[in-house]
Amino acid sequence: MDLNKVKQLIELMEQADVQEIELKEGDESIRICRRLAVTSNTVVTPQQVSTTDDNRPVGKAVKGHIVRAPMVGTFYQAASPASPAFVEPGAQVKPGDTVCIIESMKMMNQIKAEQAGVIEAILVVDGAAVEYDQPLFTIN
Repeated sequence: MDLNKVKQLIELMEQADVQEIELKEGDESIRICRRLAVTSNTVVTPQQVSTTDDNRPVGKAVKGHIVRAPMVGTFYQAASPASPAFVEPGAQVKPGDTVCIIESMKMMNQIKAEQAGVIEAILVVDGAAVEYDQPLFTIN
């Protein structure tokens, strides 16, 4: 797909105030989602599914720095099913530490911590599909 076409799509989305578009052209497809402005470090993620076993918050306000998905794909907490998770709640991280992998278009993309702190919460279940800009972790 031509990058000029992608740029034109983005410009059209901004002009028409469209939040998301998906286009298929032969074997190629592209999905573009615009980032919504966030005015607070508090977020509520109603799509989260939780049980008492997995310790993930449900519908609770989450405070701290939010690590968001930079792309659409599949969220993985470890490099392989037999490997330990990159981080767990309570883990200390510094900028540049890998916190997860997002598989997108058959490529494994390491997602790095943007700031130092302690992983407060993991907001996504391992193996789940994630959307662009979806909250993944909170760091305090």
